Amino acid sequence: MELLTRQPRLAATALLVPLLALASPGWLTLDGVAPCWAVLWLLPWALSDGPVSGAFTGLGLGLLLDGLHAGAVTQVPALMLLGWWWGRMGRRAPPIQRSFSLGLLALLGSALLGISLMLQWALLDWFGVREAAQLAGPVAGSTLERHGVNPALLALPGWRWDDLAGAGVQVLLAQTLITALLAPMLCSLQLLLWRQLGSGWRR
Repeated sequence: MELLTRQPRLAATALLVPLLALASPGWLTLDGVAPCWAVLWLLPWALSDGPVSGAFTGLGLGLLLDGLHAGAVTQVPALMLLGWWWGRMGRRAPPIQRSFSLGLLALLGSALLGISLMLQWALLDWFGVREAAQLAGPVAGSTLERHGVNPALLALPGWRWDDLAGAGVQVLLAQTLITALLAPMLCSLQLLLWRQLGSGWRR
């Protein structure tokens, strides 16, 4: 936890994630779907700083992102699990440096996060509490597109089982792919920076 304990201000770079989630550049989208910025930030941080730091920063990042959208689903469990898993991998496995490995890990992380959100919406719809949980933007009885609900974010309120089976899968595939394509470049730069800073403090 060298990065988090010796220089906690570096964790403030996580504030870029909700900013990018709110105003992602249009040219960095695939079929209107932005990459999973949380995965692109958390992956190199956890690989560099270990499982405990990865889990705690995943918790903080998830709470920040949950605060952006008034919904009944949360990104916290998936991000905490990913932070712990990637941190454990960074400590126990050989150092991950290849672009293909970073892209694969980002693909798996983005898919896991998206699937966790889809499962939460499916459970809410199954138990019949979706309408009560979506007072901020009810769309009962129709599809997301017809009511103008942005289908590009699985964290937004308004998802139903029939939406998840159609637009939800499309969003999941698009976000997973664009995240995996950007990870080799963005995560490599961050990973190099965090490892250089961490090795500098250990000297």
